[in-house]
Amino acid sequence: MRRVAITAAALLLLGSVAACGAGDEQSTGSGGKKKVTLTLNWVPYGEHAPFYYGLKKGLYDAEGIELTIKAGGGSGKTIQAVAQQQTDFGWADTPPLLKAISSGMKVKSVGVFLQKGPASIEFLADKGITKPADLKGKTVGGTPGDAIYATFPAWLKANGVAASEVKVVNLDAAGKIAALAEGQVDAIQGFFHDQAPTIEARTGKKVDYLPYADWGMNMLGTGVVVNESTLSKDPETVKAFMRATQKSWSEAAADVPAAADAMTELAENEPPREVLVRQLTLAVPLLAVTGGGLPGVNSEAKWTETIGLMSQYAELKDAGAPSKYWADSYATTP
Repeated sequence: MRRVAITAAALLLLGSVAACGAGDEQSTGSGGKKKVTLTLNWVPYGEHAPFYYGLKKGLYDAEGIELTIKAGGGSGKTIQAVAQQQTDFGWADTPPLLKAISSGMKVKSVGVFLQKGPASIEFLADKGITKPADLKGKTVGGTPGDAIYATFPAWLKANGVAASEVKVVNLDAAGKIAALAEGQVDAIQGFFHDQAPTIEARTGKKVDYLPYADWGMNMLGTGVVVNESTLSKDPETVKAFMRATQKSWSEAAADVPAAADAMTELAENEPPREVLVRQLTLAVPLLAVTGGGLPGVNSEAKWTETIGLMSQYAELKDAGAPSKYWADSYATTP
């Protein structure tokens, strides 16, 4: 029986019920396990397969957690849901997390997993784009308000291209893929590991991309977000959730087909299996795990770099130190 994940729209309808499953003491499920909710950054795609793998393999059960995975409607909305205690954990991108915390939201990261950011400029391979300078005279679709959009002019400048030499067309997040597939724009701003396989499946054409990280601007990507009150009231559940999540990611990265099978079995509205396999395959190198470490273990230097870039290019006010945004004691090493 497939595990039903509520849609992003349903999550928003539940927004007024802040005490539903989070905020107060978590309810107890079968066998005395704690009922815990995780809200994703978007509707399920390949990057999320490790969570479903952990469910199927009993890795969360082994930590005393009865986990329910919910679809999201963007990192910003997921972070807000965590801040309003509508969900116990969020899976969200780091740049909007920094903005949320600077605006007063009482949330923190307990570990970023995609340490090489997936932000990129994507385009059909037949466009002949191989470097940022090739974007001169091109039309690029982007979504105002997200970090990729905000830092695009600076990324261009760092690569010797004036912002005036590239036309930016404002599109909503859901419309960018269609705009590129239908030839309305030459390129789009987005996460290459998510969107490129989807576009290739839709068009039958190869998609190439210029990752920001490979061209002078690497910011931390997606990770686990928790409300500060949860950290203070129930740190053991946070530690247990992170242990299970780190193990899930580590094992899923080593067996992508098994993770894809788990997601196909348990998720709702997931992409076709061949697409999610490709998405997870592209995500695994972004973990940037070295020296036998586990996914989700961060360094202060990487946080400082991301904070600095957001401060310089994305109007992050009163930036502060990494400890303002990141609780560093929850993601463990082997």
